[in-house]
This record gives sequence, structure tokens and C-alpha cells, in this order.
Amino acid sequence: MKDGTTSLALGPALLGGLAALCLASCQSVDTRHHVVVSVADQKLVLLDSGRVAGNYRVSTSRYGLGDWRGSYRTPVGKLAVAKKIGGRCPSGAVLKSRQWNGEILPPNAPGRDPVVSRILWLRGREARNRNAFGRMIYIHGTTEERNLGRPASFGCVRMRSQDVIDLYGRVRVGTPVTILPGHLPMAVHTAWLNGRSKPSAQLAAPAAAPRAPAPPKVADARKPQPAHARRDKG
Repeated sequence: MKDGTTSLALGPALLGGLAALCLASCQSVDTRHHVVVSVADQKLVLLDSGRVAGNYRVSTSRYGLGDWRGSYRTPVGKLAVAKKIGGRCPSGAVLKSRQWNGEILPPNAPGRDPVVSRILWLRGREARNRNAFGRMIYIHGTTEERNLGRPASFGCVRMRSQDVIDLYGRVRVGTPVTILPGHLPMAVHTAWLNGRSKPSAQLAAPAAAPRAPAPPKVADARKPQPAHARRDKG
């Protein structure tokens, strides 16, 4: 490739078969896990039966919080995993229009910023985040791992490929996801240090979120997007 990154191109027939294998969807609802994202901390915590089972650096929107169409903002509140995509793809697989296009990119590939490795597509469960699924808000892998820990996305929640693959393997369709504008509750921090706690009930009173730059102007941003719309950069 011109940018000097590692890439793998596959034939159309093989690519089509492998892309089909990348799609995954679980039918049962997950009541064991709970994903909590803190915008202020730029952290994602996975709770397993009330215990902290994972703590990951993430990146939410560089444009702040919100849920109107075309805003490039990260929605807050109660959501859930609606679809899982990429379950059999290799780490770094470029998921263009939610299908592996045959490329594999390393972390921090120069000049590249696609969705990679895994997608957890979120659906809003409240009026304030009802557009999340239609806006294609994902938890997904990113090649821009150097930017994790600070707001840098276009609305999605970005993770390291290694981390999103780990998270993908633990959660199911239906797993609840709470995105907090403020800091993680102290109970979550305590649980992470002690390895025990049931902090799920204490997720309701976040502090104010950090201020963000204004998003780019988008014509008719609040109008519905076409059903065929695709998100290839989150």
C-alpha cells in the first residue's frame, strides 16, 4: 500500500465467504453483564454479575454528547447491544459497511481511520438516545489506538482491537450499555481495586461532562437518514 501499512487482499469468492462468517447475532438476552462507559473518564467497564470484569480505555466523540441525526455526537443514557458483527474476523480486519473487505491493518496505521476488528451495534432504550441505532452508533475497534483515552471519535465508542475482541466475546445481544456523561461512580472504582462489589445500582447520578468543540455543519442534520446509509468511520 502507498501509506506503507500491512494489507491483505483476497479474491472475491473467498472474500465473500469470509465476510459472511464475520456476521454474528445471538438470540438470548444477556442479564449477567452490564457495560458502563464514562465520557469524563474515557473508560469502559464491564460488570459481570455485579463484579468488575474488565476496564478499558476508550474514545468517545470529539464533538461532545447528543443524539440528533448528523451530529457526530455520542448519545448518553441506557442502551443495549442490538447486533454483534465481526466475530470470526482477524484483529485489524477493516469492516467496511459492516463487512470485512479483505484488508487487515495494524494499530496506528498511517493515514487510516476505519472501523476494525469487531462491532457492537447499539440501540437506544430511552427517548434521549432513540436515534442511536439509526445513527449507527457502535462500540468498535479502531486503528487510532494512540488517541484512546481522549475524545476523538465521530460518535461511536472506540476501543483497541485487542480490547473490543475481548469484550465482544463476553457480551451478548441484549447486554445493557449505560453511557454516563460524567465520571464512573466511586463504587465502580472500588470494585476494580478490590475485585468485588455490586455497583450497578449506583450508575444514575453522573457529574457534568467535559466541554467539546462544535460539530461540523451538516445539511438537514435532523432529518432521517436513508436506510442504506453506512458508517465506515466511527
